[in-house]
Amino acid sequence: MDEVAGKILRKYPAGKKHNLIPILQEFKKQSGGLSDEIFREISNYLNIPVNKIHGVSSFYDQFRPAGKGKPQFRVCCGTNCHLEGSGQILKQLEELQKSRTGYTGRDSRFSIETVTCFGACSNSPVISINDGLHTKITKETLIKLIDSLKEDGGKGR
Repeated sequence: MDEVAGKILRKYPAGKKHNLIPILQEFKKQSGGLSDEIFREISNYLNIPVNKIHGVSSFYDQFRPAGKGKPQFRVCCGTNCHLEGSGQILKQLEELQKSRTGYTGRDSRFSIETVTCFGACSNSPVISINDGLHTKITKETLIKLIDSLKEDGGKGR
């Protein structure tokens, strides 16, 4: 196990399967992606079969490789987020960015996608900007987030 993997895993008790998603989130944040080697490390540490970890990581869109645009906006449209107004947030984002979901802007500076779940349902609606989660989004907080992106050059964390 390398030093980074060890540091991440030691934050969580060994064998506690309920820590899988937070561990995957940490690895994604630290390394930018998830490899088979990382899945094997997690499998050994939590005593979960690798294929189950693949299943979880493929279900949650936050673990997909990053898209082309930066910033990359992802809007959760899962049941809870939908009930809390994510559809309106998505529509507003498309209007503010003058683009459509599923496309990278003409200048390749941003992209908008929908996802099925971030695993943060109690904080709906949820969006991600460049893999940084933002919760309890309103039209007003969306405008503030977009304004802050302009100030920090599109990093959006």
